[in-house]
Amino acid sequence: MISTGQQDGKSCRLDYAGSQSGEPVLKNSLHVRDFIVRQSGILDAPEESTAYTFQFATNIPCPGMPTVEYEGQVYNTIQIFSQCWLKENLNVGTMISGTMEQSNNGTIEKYCYNNQPDSCTKYGGLYQWNEMMQYTTQQGARGICPPGWHLPTDEEWKVLEGAVDSQYGIGDNTWDDFGYRGTDAGMNLKTTSGWYGNGTDLFGFSCLPGGSRYLNGVFTGVGAYGYWWTSSEFSKYYAWYRDLGFYYPEATRYDSGKDYSFSVRCLRDN
Repeated sequence: MISTGQQDGKSCRLDYAGSQSGEPVLKNSLHVRDFIVRQSGILDAPEESTAYTFQFATNIPCPGMPTVEYEGQVYNTIQIFSQCWLKENLNVGTMISGTMEQSNNGTIEKYCYNNQPDSCTKYGGLYQWNEMMQYTTQQGARGICPPGWHLPTDEEWKVLEGAVDSQYGIGDNTWDDFGYRGTDAGMNLKTTSGWYGNGTDLFGFSCLPGGSRYLNGVFTGVGAYGYWWTSSEFSKYYAWYRDLGFYYPEATRYDSGKDYSFSVRCLRDN
């Protein structure tokens, strides 16, 4: 079913492409108001004829991989159209004090909000960008994710936002903007409990308000805000991230210094 809107000289129709001879008899096109559109999209730039499979299922475990076991912890998966995500924030590594800086020492290090291990159990760990990336700058790198998974790029977050927003679809220019974007993507990604202002969690992504670690070991925002890194640099010292808040329905896009510490989600490789 295709919705092209009402344009002069154009209409929407489905054609029978079978083997019968003659002109097929077609049903009249019908314009339906408030038609609900769901979009499935992927990112690629093919240089030759290529076949793609688009997944339109959502709010179910990823087909063939309902869970992932990684470093002694089991994560659930969630299919949101053509993207397969971990349903929980990543919680991997050894906890260090918020007063220390994460370093390239061969051990994955994490912060737990207010230096409380239970916070990592509930919200996942908080990671500086370089630690998350495991000291590469290649966007889409595996980083600290499980094998077969990677750290989502800025563009892959845009696909997610377009898939869950009720007004602005995948590829809309609004997702390129800085700051508040869309209509209700943030509301639809947040859990139905645990926030000062809860979401609808329509797609099962289940974002939690895990807060962040700022400079000098200061933790802030738990219960009110959730922050998620992308693997895309904004500049040498800054990277793109996403911010969901308790009082606004949009999903926000900002850049932050790489020494701040945010939550991490992983996306399954294509």
